[in-house]
Amino acid sequence: MVLTTDSIHERLAQTPLQTSGDYHRLQFHAMGTDCLIMFASATEASARDFRIFMLDWLASFESRYSRFRPDSIVSKINAAAGICPVEIDAETESIFAVCDWFHWLTRGVFDPTCLPMQLLWDYHRPQARLPSNDESNRARSLLGWREIKREKGSVFLPREGMAIDLGGIGKEYAVDRTVELARERGITNILVDYGHDLRVLGEPPEHGPWRIGLEDPRDTGRCWAGVGVTNRAVCSSGNYLRYVEIDGRRYGHIVDPRTGYPVSNQTLSATAIAASCTEAGMLATVAFILGERSGIDFMQTAPQAEGCVWMQKGTITTGGFHRYVITN
Repeated sequence: MVLTTDSIHERLAQTPLQTSGDYHRLQFHAMGTDCLIMFASATEASARDFRIFMLDWLASFESRYSRFRPDSIVSKINAAAGICPVEIDAETESIFAVCDWFHWLTRGVFDPTCLPMQLLWDYHRPQARLPSNDESNRARSLLGWREIKREKGSVFLPREGMAIDLGGIGKEYAVDRTVELARERGITNILVDYGHDLRVLGEPPEHGPWRIGLEDPRDTGRCWAGVGVTNRAVCSSGNYLRYVEIDGRRYGHIVDPRTGYPVSNQTLSATAIAASCTEAGMLATVAFILGERSGIDFMQTAPQAEGCVWMQKGTITTGGFHRYVITN
C-alpha cells in the first residue's frame, strides 16, 4: 500500500505526548524507522503546541523526500530523468547544496545518484540473487552526481535511468532541522533520535551530559560502550542489521559507489561525533566504506569531530574520542 501525504499526517497525528515532570517524549515511526524526541518545556500547553507543529513538519518532510512515495519531489526528479528538468523549492536546493559539498569532500564516496546500484542489492527482495556483470556495469554507468544539471529553482538528471536517493542524508537533515526548529521555539533541552541518528541540546532530566549507548555490531541489542555528549550529534553506520544473504554469504545495504558492490572490508561499524547530525552521518558512513585506517584518517580531517571504527579485530579511534567515552 502506498501512503498518501494525508495518511502520513494522520498516522503521526496519533502520536501521544508522554510527560514526566518538565520533560516530554514523542515516540513514533517515520521515514521507515523508529523515532524519539525528548524535550523540556516550560508548560504543558507549549509542549502540546510543539508536538503538533513538529509532527506536522515531519509528515510533510517524509512525503516530500521519500523515494518510496510516487508523488515526492525525489520520485518526480527520478521519473523525469533524461526527459526534462523538475522545479524545486529553496529547501530542496539547500539539501542538494549539502550533497554537493559532501560529494566533493569525500571525493565521490558520498554520491546520492547511487540508487541504481543500491536497487541491485535491495535487502527487501524476497528472492535475492547476485546481479549479473551486465546489470552491475549498467548500474555503475548511471552514477554521476557531477552530471546533474542544477539551475536556480530546478534540477535535471540528464540520462534516462539515473536516480537519486537522499537516504544517506535525509534522516540526518531532518534531525538537524528538528533541533533548529525546537530552538527557534525556545526549547533548549532536547534529544532527537531518528533511527539512531541523533543530536542533543542542553541536558537530560538527570542533568549532566546526554548518555548515548553504542551498539555492539557483534551482539546487537548490547552496548559495547557509551558516550556523554552535550550540544553534539552522534551517528553510527554499519551493515550488520540490514543485509541480504545470497548463497550463504551476507551482503549489506551500504554500497561502495567506487565498486558497485556492498562494502566488504572487515569493518563492522563506524561511529562519528560532530556538531551536526548531517555531518556525523556523512562521516560515519564514509568511514565505514573506507575502513579502518583510511576511515579514521578521514574523520580526523573534520574540525571538532571524533569517531571510532569497529573492526573484526577490535576498535580504532580518533585522538580525542576517549574524551566522550563513559567509563562508569
